[in-house]
Amino acid sequence: MLMPKRVKWRKVQRGRMSGPAKSGRTVAFGDFGIATTEPAWVTARQIEAARRAMTRQINRGGKVWIRIFPDKPITKKPAETRMGSGKGAPDQWVAVVKPGRILFEIAGVTRPEAVEAFRLAGMKLPVSTVIVERSADLGQVVFGKKFLQKVALGVPTTDETPAAGAAAPKEPELVKPAKSAKEDEA
Repeated sequence: MLMPKRVKWRKVQRGRMSGPAKSGRTVAFGDFGIATTEPAWVTARQIEAARRAMTRQINRGGKVWIRIFPDKPITKKPAETRMGSGKGAPDQWVAVVKPGRILFEIAGVTRPEAVEAFRLAGMKLPVSTVIVERSADLGQVVFGKKFLQKVALGVPTTDETPAAGAAAPKEPELVKPAKSAKEDEA
C-alpha cells in the first residue's frame, strides 16, 4: 500500500475540504482520466483496490497513473479507552481530494475498455466520479466550478443532452410480479 517513507510530523490536524481542487485538474499523462465530483478522504486501501480493479479489467495492457498520494496520517484511539490521555496513534493514511481532482489516468486502451475500468474503480472509491477524456485540441481537460455544480446536481452536460431531432429515450417498463399459486386459487 502507498504511504510516505518518512514525515515531518507524525500526527496532523483534520483540516478542511472546502472548495474545488487547485491542482491536478487536468488529464496530464494518459488519454482518459477519472475525476471526483465531491470532497473526501481516500484511504491507501481504497486507492490500491481501485488500482487492482483497473489493471485486472485492462488485462495488464496499457498504462495506469495514480495521481493522488495518501500523505495525511489519521489517528485512532484503541477500543474501550477512556477519554483523555492525548491523541491516538496513527492508524491509516489518506489522500485529501477535492472536486475536480483527477484520481487515475489510463493510456494505451480503447475508450470502452477505459470506461469499464474506471466504472469498476469508481465502485471502490468513497466519492462520486466522472470520466474525462484528454481534449484533442487543448491536450487537457479543466473543470470549472459551474461544471462541478452541474454534475453534483445531476444536470446533464452538453455531451449528454439529446439532439432536437432524436427521440427521447423511453422510460423502462415496470415488470409486474408473478402471482403466486395461492392468489390464483382465491
